Amino acid sequence: MHLAYPAVLAALLFCTGLYGVLARRNAILVLMSVELMLNAVNLNLVAFDVWLRDALHAGQALTLFTIAIAAAEIGIGLAIVLMVYRNRGTSDVDRLRDTAEGHEPAQNSTNTPNTPKTQSEVTA
Repeated sequence: MHLAYPAVLAALLFCTGLYGVLARRNAILVLMSVELMLNAVNLNLVAFDVWLRDALHAGQALTLFTIAIAAAEIGIGLAIVLMVYRNRGTSDVDRLRDTAEGHEPAQNSTNTPNTPKTQSEVTA
């Protein structure tokens, strides 16, 4: 088998995953894109292991390690996304980035941070 076929397929998978990470706004789709990128790396590891005819099969062993790390990553990532969705009501990555930087959107557009609240606004 030629090495070019799995290498081209892995490059296409990796580019698709990279596009998904850079262009998507939903956190779950970003995690799925990261998984695509990891699968592209796994495909390259196995292809080069077969092509080099390694007696220790280091590429396949590293692939199993990568699969275990990817499973743990997706489990922790989904748990974080679910907790953020419960707390914020959205899994939009851009809104989460704004929240992390301290630029929370104002709930009441009539009050600015420097304007004191009236008595009716305090009791409401």
